[in-house]
Amino acid sequence: MKGISTGRIMQAKACFSELGCITTRSQFGGYGLLAEGVMFAVISDGELYLRATASLEPAFRARGMVNMIYFKRGVPITMRYYLVDESLWRTRNELISLAWQAVREARKEQQMKTSSPGRLKTLPNIDINMERLLWRAGIRNVYDLRLHGAKRSYLRLLQQQNTLGLRVLLSLGGAIAGYHHAALPGELRCELIQWFEHVMAMRSHGHEPVIQDRSMA
Repeated sequence: MKGISTGRIMQAKACFSELGCITTRSQFGGYGLLAEGVMFAVISDGELYLRATASLEPAFRARGMVNMIYFKRGVPITMRYYLVDESLWRTRNELISLAWQAVREARKEQQMKTSSPGRLKTLPNIDINMERLLWRAGIRNVYDLRLHGAKRSYLRLLQQQNTLGLRVLLSLGGAIAGYHHAALPGELRCELIQWFEHVMAMRSHGHEPVIQDRSMA
C-alpha cells in the first residue's frame, strides 16, 4: 500500500502546486497533505481525502463525496475527510477549487485555535453550572464548543447526565449562534427540535447515538 500512496502523493503534489509548498507528514496510518503548513487532506491506501469543516461538509456531500472511515484499535470512526473519486480527479479545476476551500477553512480553524479561546460562561445561555457540565464533557472553552457544535456537545453532555432535555440543546445552539434560547431563528430551532426528537426516539428503542470523534479530524 505504501507504493500506491507514494504515487498518489506525487500526483497530489503536482495537482495542488499552485496552493503553495505541499508537504506530507504521517497521519492516521497514512499521510497528511499540507499546503504552507496547513493540513487540508490525507492520503490513505492510495486514496485522497479532502478535509472538511462544518461549513464545507454540505458541499462535499452534495458532490457525492463519502467520508473516510478510520479504524482506531479496531473501532470504526467516521472522519471529516471526504474521498476524491476518479471523476473528481478528472475535473482538475473543480478539485483545486475544493482543495483551496479546504485549505482556507482549515487555516481559519487554526487561527481560532491559537487565539484566545474564551470562557464558556461569556456566551448566551451558559451559566456557571452549564459551564461545569461542559468542562466535565471535555468542552473547555468557546473554541471547543464551536468546534463540536450544538448536537455533538449535547450528546457529550448526555453521557454525563442522561436526563437533559430539549432546552439544553436549544441553549447550546443559541450560545454558538449568539441568541438567547427563546429567541432562536425559526430555521435553527426547527432543525434542533427535529434532531432532538430523532435522538429521543433512538434512545427509547435502546439505541444510543454515536458521537463521531472530531478530535481525530
